Amino acid sequence: MASILVIDDEGSVRQAIRLVLEQRGHRIHTASEGGTGVMYVASTPVDLVITDMLMPGQEGIETIRNLRRRLPELPILAISGGGCTGFHEALEAARLFGANETLSKPFDMQQLCDKVDALLVKAA
Repeated sequence: MASILVIDDEGSVRQAIRLVLEQRGHRIHTASEGGTGVMYVASTPVDLVITDMLMPGQEGIETIRNLRRRLPELPILAISGGGCTGFHEALEAARLFGANETLSKPFDMQQLCDKVDALLVKAA
């Protein structure tokens, strides 16, 4: 199946996504902030990146911009609970800067799987 990088500062979110997607046969790699995730992708090919928008260190917009510069065709799914800005604004910005799909937290894991499947099919 696919190699997927999950970037989120919340360990519980990373773990939940990992468990669900590994059960579907995917190889999951994780990073707790955007800079680490971008460095990982620079050295290890992945098929999809799932990134949170609001994180300490390198946040989602900068992460998406850096990924787009390096790998314009890489599918990116942006996720956000919104923090003080609201998830609609964060996810709208994610799309403007290159995310292919967005998903607001909390989300149903079936929604996540559906978005992941659709992005991987488009990329194939």
